[in-house]
Amino acid sequence: MKIDRLIGILSILLQKEMVTAPELAEHFEVSRRTINRDIEALCKAGIPIQTTQGVGGGISIMSGYRMDRTILTSRDMQMILAGLRSLDSVSGSGYYGQLMEKIQAGSSELVSGRESILIDLSSWYKNTLSPKISMIQDAIENRNLLKFKYFAPSGESERTIEPYYIVFKWSSWYVYGWCKKRKDFRLFKLNRMDNVKVSDKTFECRNVPLPDMSAELMYPRNIKVKALFDADMKWRLVEEFGTKCYSETEDGMLLFTADYSDMDNLVSWMLTFGDKVEVLEPVEVRERLKEMADKMIKMYGKKKS
Repeated sequence: MKIDRLIGILSILLQKEMVTAPELAEHFEVSRRTINRDIEALCKAGIPIQTTQGVGGGISIMSGYRMDRTILTSRDMQMILAGLRSLDSVSGSGYYGQLMEKIQAGSSELVSGRESILIDLSSWYKNTLSPKISMIQDAIENRNLLKFKYFAPSGESERTIEPYYIVFKWSSWYVYGWCKKRKDFRLFKLNRMDNVKVSDKTFECRNVPLPDMSAELMYPRNIKVKALFDADMKWRLVEEFGTKCYSETEDGMLLFTADYSDMDNLVSWMLTFGDKVEVLEPVEVRERLKEMADKMIKMYGKKKS
């Protein structure tokens, strides 16, 4: 669409001091004549565009010009503020709150009306989480190494990393960086990190790939699960796996089928249902649940001395 191309041309002109018509034509896959008409349209809209001929010439916006904020719509501004509020919910510094005030004060005509999106990223661990996020942000910006003790299923270890990104994924916060111990990029869950310290030592920024947070990579689902749930557990199955994860049997039970990613987590998850579920497959989960039940019977069957 022409309007999308005009906005794209304007965005490029705001970022670059000078650009040529052939470059714009190639970028937008249109003719040079079309670009010339677009530049004329922008001029008519009040954008002070100037063109210079000869070697080193091209198209540019007049020096000193500043875009009017109204290039953003009211909805655009509401989305920006919603994003800032979500970050403010986990920030311990008040920076994002101050930034929202600045934007609102300078764009009051764009932020009128009722808020339609509210996002709260805070957790029950906000008091310990927010200082970690702030500390890691400082380390990333200043290119300082980060040291911490990490608690993983395989055990505890001391880690030193080059931090590059703070990542939020599915209710959890992570730091993504180059691990000195593993000699590779790793994700570390913030709630498993303790004694976090910013080192005085700095590092040279690597060519960093974006972290792959796809569910298929982080939680490969290779365990086939089949279980019978009581009907009053339907709300939990729908909440966690959706309405397609079960079928109702003739006696009113819920036959649950799904692919799961981790055997230990699967056993723990089934335990949260108590006697409201019977695992049919895999057999290993049935056996582990039976062993745990036998141990609990012995434990709670003992008389207190």
